[in-house]
Amino acid sequence: MGWMTWNFFADNIHEKDIREMADAMVASGMVEAGYNYIFIDDGWQGGRDNRNNIIADPEKFPSGIKALADYVHSKGIKLGIYSDAAQLTCAGYTASLGFEEQDAKTFASWDIDYLKYDYCHAPKDSATAVERYTKMSQALRKSGRDIVFGICEWGQRKPWHWAAEAGGQLWRTTYDVRDKWKNLSGQENAEGILDILDINAELHAYAGPGRWNDADMLVVGLYGKPGPSGDLGGTGMTDTEYQSQMSLWSIMASPLIATNDIRHMNEATKRILLNKEVIAVNQDPLGKQAERKVHDGTWDVLVKPLQNGDVAVAILNRGDAAKNYSINWPKLGLSGRYEVRDLWEHKTMGKGKGWKGRVQAHETKLFRLRKI
Repeated sequence: MGWMTWNFFADNIHEKDIREMADAMVASGMVEAGYNYIFIDDGWQGGRDNRNNIIADPEKFPSGIKALADYVHSKGIKLGIYSDAAQLTCAGYTASLGFEEQDAKTFASWDIDYLKYDYCHAPKDSATAVERYTKMSQALRKSGRDIVFGICEWGQRKPWHWAAEAGGQLWRTTYDVRDKWKNLSGQENAEGILDILDINAELHAYAGPGRWNDADMLVVGLYGKPGPSGDLGGTGMTDTEYQSQMSLWSIMASPLIATNDIRHMNEATKRILLNKEVIAVNQDPLGKQAERKVHDGTWDVLVKPLQNGDVAVAILNRGDAAKNYSINWPKLGLSGRYEVRDLWEHKTMGKGKGWKGRVQAHETKLFRLRKI
């Protein structure tokens, strides 16, 4: 869980902005709620020095990354950074191919806690990806610091089959998320929430503690802001749709990485991002990704077992109009009677062997079931 620079700032980042975001994460209650990382995405790099050590852009980061890490750490937050398994990053900055060990040592010396490793300007085959990601993961292990390794090749080479063995703790399963409900253009790399759901929901068998399917960043609260998430039809969503992303990403055990301006959040955005009952489903120690039990064109129902024996159930109305829905828990493989708690309403909705109610267009009901 954390906050990432990319969707709001793109590569126009500055250490002042990141310090302000760290302050806002504390002041808003996000750190208390579990958002304990800040991730610097592409655009921080300033090339290499005369010893080929990668350096930060001195105009964007005049104090250096180590000083920024110290500041972020003082707030109880960890710091992530970004590179790419090629000579240049996606935005055209200095990357790490051929300098893996040197860069890993540099990141460790800066007290970095996480590396997002992208795959722009790299070959399309899987074998090269496995080789390049393995090389960087080995370099991180030799660096002397515990650095989480996030593999970001957008799911095109099916990393759920090889990324954990290559040293990744999480791996992106799709192209970048856009700030929209679904892809209406037919363009590749223009995924909305439904498009990513339909890929990621099928991969539950590959997830577990220390090996996560990463469905990409939360776009909650961006409201169509121009920039990376606003490209390719990303014109924004309703709060109901943003709430659905939070529900679906939580039940699928995907990382929760906010990308909005947390210095200036409206009440709806705070309510969505800071819902501790929903976050508890995402962060449940059992580490199970939900299995999609119903997928019929209008309705999706996902089921996630929790460590204490409870069960989380998400019911999504994919349609464009409000509809009534009823379901019996045995259809989901759940026998007996359950107390049903609505995690957005924060109240118990009833007891029994099923649920029925009205679901708004694009709304996701999220329940926690306790057996009685």
